[in-house]
Amino acid sequence: MINSPRCLYSNSFIDFLNEPDSYIFGALNDNYHGDARTTTREAWKDEISIMKGVISRLLDKKGQIIFEYDIPRLGKRIDVVLLYKGIIFCIEFKVGETSILEADIDQVLDYALDLKNFHKFSLDKVIAPILVATNHRGSSTEIQMSIYDDRVINPLVTGKDGINDLIALMLDKYPYEPPIDENWIISPYAPTPTIIEAARSLYENHTVEDITRHEADKVSTDRTITYILKVIKESKEKQKKSICFVTGVPGAGKTLVGLDVAIKQTYQGHKDPVKDEGAVYLSGNGPLVAVLTEALAQDNYKKCHERGEQKKLSDSRREVAKSIQMIHRYRDNMLKKIKNPVENGILEIDPEKAVKNEEAGFGEVEHVAIFDEAQRSWTHKRLAEYLKRGGTYGNKLKVPNFPMSEAAFLIWSLDQREDWATIICLVGGGQEINTGEAGISEWIKAINERFPYWEVYISPELREAEYADGRVNELLKDKQNVVYSEDLHLRVSLRSFRAEKLSAFVHSLLTFENDAVSLYEEIKDRYPIVLTRDMDKARKWLHDKARGSERTGVLVTKESARFKPLAIHILPSGDENAVHWFLEDKADTRSSNYLEDAATEIQVQGLELDYTCVLWDADMRYENGRWHFYKFNGQTKWNEITGDSESKQDQIKYMLNAYRVLLTRARIGMVICVPAGNPNKTANGFWEDRTRLPEYYDGTYNYLKSLGIEEI
Repeated sequence: MINSPRCLYSNSFIDFLNEPDSYIFGALNDNYHGDARTTTREAWKDEISIMKGVISRLLDKKGQIIFEYDIPRLGKRIDVVLLYKGIIFCIEFKVGETSILEADIDQVLDYALDLKNFHKFSLDKVIAPILVATNHRGSSTEIQMSIYDDRVINPLVTGKDGINDLIALMLDKYPYEPPIDENWIISPYAPTPTIIEAARSLYENHTVEDITRHEADKVSTDRTITYILKVIKESKEKQKKSICFVTGVPGAGKTLVGLDVAIKQTYQGHKDPVKDEGAVYLSGNGPLVAVLTEALAQDNYKKCHERGEQKKLSDSRREVAKSIQMIHRYRDNMLKKIKNPVENGILEIDPEKAVKNEEAGFGEVEHVAIFDEAQRSWTHKRLAEYLKRGGTYGNKLKVPNFPMSEAAFLIWSLDQREDWATIICLVGGGQEINTGEAGISEWIKAINERFPYWEVYISPELREAEYADGRVNELLKDKQNVVYSEDLHLRVSLRSFRAEKLSAFVHSLLTFENDAVSLYEEIKDRYPIVLTRDMDKARKWLHDKARGSERTGVLVTKESARFKPLAIHILPSGDENAVHWFLEDKADTRSSNYLEDAATEIQVQGLELDYTCVLWDADMRYENGRWHFYKFNGQTKWNEITGDSESKQDQIKYMLNAYRVLLTRARIGMVICVPAGNPNKTANGFWEDRTRLPEYYDGTYNYLKSLGIEEI
């Protein structure tokens, strides 16, 4: 037997045949993490017997067999892998089954795609996914390469007696494949899981190093986490307050960094330096929190039942909620402790409403708070109006004349601890997308005016124009205790594993900076971006591209208005709808894959899909060499947003940023649909639909086409 941490058992064909079944079965049990269920153990016995029969009938027995091959970064394990004659056979067993289910075919195809996309020594190999429903009568009779020509075979299906026939068919079609690297089993990985997959893996005790790309010269997530943990350690040792600002390109892993710190601190501790010091991940993004919480809770619930543990789904949800919370609820909990009404613009703790803890003071129990999308924290005006009304999150906290912005109040909340605290602000550039979002300048203003003794650790990129309108240097010029570190910037997009320059292309497309044409040429072969004026063609492109359990979806801005003629509906607000949209499988009409409900930038920010359609409406139009912005009056016409007032400029910024968010949600590729509008006129010569005139869309379409984007 060849020992490897990547699998439960592996060996050469000859040694596998010579080893007793009981020895192989014992190795699977001994190397399994935890206690295997009875059904799992019985399946292993059948698989060992079946594979011995298969290999004994092969004339050439120079190959390797691997049981339960682990793909740790994606939280998956392949039942059996055969490395034979230069071909990788991925075999998924359904012991005792007679039927072939679509979900099972998707499962084995997913394994093959994971190896193709993320496993270095599999990138140029022929990969054959085989589904074995052991009692199935019949077998695939034809070998077909997928339409992508990426050397992944369309899934093959068979019963236990047909495996040798499929191997023979493969060898006949691909007789001269070069040998597989002898170190295949320990091949480097370069995976890029979705944020949902990544969170699941972190929650199951993996590390960020396990689930992100591993090339040290490309990825900085582990470097950033190490730096943050060092700041936390120093803050604890010196009993001081500190705040870190982490920046990154869209999809670079900011949320992943925050989740890693929160989950390690809350559940796993950390060998060094901050064992048992609690942390909480906070976000104002309701859909993101809801989707992550439900995904983790369902996964935790499922795994507990697989281990024979009795646990309710509601218990799993409560457990997950310890480390992932809505920022509003955290904020409202602190608001319950203050004297009300507020006098002289000064917040004070009301000792009749709160109990002082020995170390925490009147603060919350966590020493560390991670604020995702910190640029979206509320302005003083928006928060004051919200609290004046009494809130909308069920607490009905009426606090008239509230004196702080949300950023200032969140720092104040951690400042109530009498020992030490660290705040980690995860900052997306150019991603303020809603009225009342203060941007990062409000955090810095709060530090300058109210908390000058807090030490600031900051990414140099925060000085760029897309963050705080380029005013960070000016805002921090008189502050002494500021440390700039490149380790706090994530430069590489993990979301789009095929296109590390996608964010640069999108930025250039939207701002007309740099050369969008050359950037498109650099990424188009690895990351398809196509253009159409026909929504039916866009749907077909998505259906044709997605394989296995890859997710597709339609995206629109919240200012879009004329999408119904294209048979598109806006996904209703409410976090539960986002949960169904992101998590249900393709058999469920609520799923994004049905391409009927389109999500907005509010619902998808921080999350991602494999393939997307960005449906570009008439709210943002390319006219005379620049963008023009419009709002629909709800009934008959579009009104252009003009004027230099601060509110008008904020509206324009939010609309531009909305398209920035939508254009960076796809991991593998996207289609942009710019409708043709309605060119028809009535018998009297009037436009049939004046809200969708072709001229509203033509300029945008022609601009995108001029960048070289391929039309379908």
